[in-house]
Amino acid sequence: MKASELHSLSDTELRARLDETREELMKLRFQFTQGQLSDYTRLRLVRRDVARIATILRQRERAAAQDKGRAL
Repeated sequence: MKASELHSLSDTELRARLDETREELMKLRFQFTQGQLSDYTRLRLVRRDVARIATILRQRERAAAQDKGRAL
């Protein structure tokens, strides 16, 4: 998933997407340990998606905290 697509989502949608991708990552890791995973690149892509979503959420949290600090 592209970062530009993720930036257009709301915080609640991003959190839901983060939960979904983490669950998919867990399933892929389980398949990997069982030797059932046929597409190893998918594991890397999902791991990067998790990091990308978490980064965007963290950036928004920091921006909100910074704006709150300025308002006081």
